[in-house]
Amino acid sequence: MAIATIKRPSDFAELVRTHQPGVWRYLRFLGAGEAQADDLTQETFLSVYRKPFVEQSPAAAAAYLRTVARRQLLMSLRKAKRRPVLENLELADEVWSRLAGDDGGGYLDALRECLESLEGRAREAIELRYRDDRSRTEIGQLLEIGEDGVKSLLRRTRELLRRCVEKRINEP
Repeated sequence: MAIATIKRPSDFAELVRTHQPGVWRYLRFLGAGEAQADDLTQETFLSVYRKPFVEQSPAAAAAYLRTVARRQLLMSLRKAKRRPVLENLELADEVWSRLAGDDGGGYLDALRECLESLEGRAREAIELRYRDDRSRTEIGQLLEIGEDGVKSLLRRTRELLRRCVEKRINEP
């Protein structure tokens, strides 16, 4: 196993590109709001930039970044004189590791498989919304359906994906 230290800005940029979504999702899992998760994710990576670490593997880096993010959340809550939404953050981390894994496994792998099974307008709408970050109005124009139709299509497709992921996760 190669051990690499973050030495160049390109190394750091790659670390952010690889792990930023997982850190943000983890903070949301711990109870941070969207804006707070945005800020804390940024603070997490700034902290790591100021004090680099030795990256032993992507899984170890993910675990370390979660630790830094959890500390950032706790410091933020202390400053605001608030309590964490989750009482036992260590237990929450264990649950996260078990369900999502250090590399995003489990649910993300199942989601990728379920996304591959989507066809037609459902797949197009999901890709336009989440990959291309298009608005419902834009999606409606591209798919030639009304904005309410897009809203319903996305809702039904997300529900279909949720059921598919749950089925794959619960398979023996």
